[in-house]
Amino acid sequence: MRSFGSTLLFLGLVAVVGYLVLGSMQSSKAVTSAPLLTQTTSLTSDRILGRPSVSAAFMDKVLDQAGSPAKGLGKSLYALGQETGIDPVYALAFFHHESSFGLRGVAATTHSLGNIRCTQGWTCDPSGGYRAYDTWILGAEDWFNLIKHVYVDAGRDTVTTIIPVYAPSGDNNDEHAYIQSVCDDVARWRAGRV
Repeated sequence: MRSFGSTLLFLGLVAVVGYLVLGSMQSSKAVTSAPLLTQTTSLTSDRILGRPSVSAAFMDKVLDQAGSPAKGLGKSLYALGQETGIDPVYALAFFHHESSFGLRGVAATTHSLGNIRCTQGWTCDPSGGYRAYDTWILGAEDWFNLIKHVYVDAGRDTVTTIIPVYAPSGDNNDEHAYIQSVCDDVARWRAGRV
């Protein structure tokens, strides 16, 4: 009986040590697999699917404080997020990175959240490079549809798997900076900071 108890104690210690070692290895793996994410950014902020994690009013506040021409778009972003299963905070983060919420670049005239390359069947900006929309809502609808049907349906449901295709370095993008920017925005806004 004594040897059985000793065996159980030994097995218990092995299990505890194994758990601690495995946990340490997994923590190390998480850090090395995504070195571009800062200490303040959680890896959970990388997955774009889920219920809206910020309110429509909060998104409106972000757009308003930035002086965005898309002020008031929060309710539409929220509804599109619910419809597609994509947390709309990511649409806002892409919009921020691409054009400072419509204040810079072609988005100011194309009403595009994400500067989507023009393809056959779409109205394009005068240069023919990017899709153009009559309203910010139409631009938002296209962004959500693109992300859902081109990326998520193909198994790309994280920022780190979307950006290398959406904004590849071959098009003069800094993929790591883009990923970092989106993840930092999402983490900050989910914490309630504008």
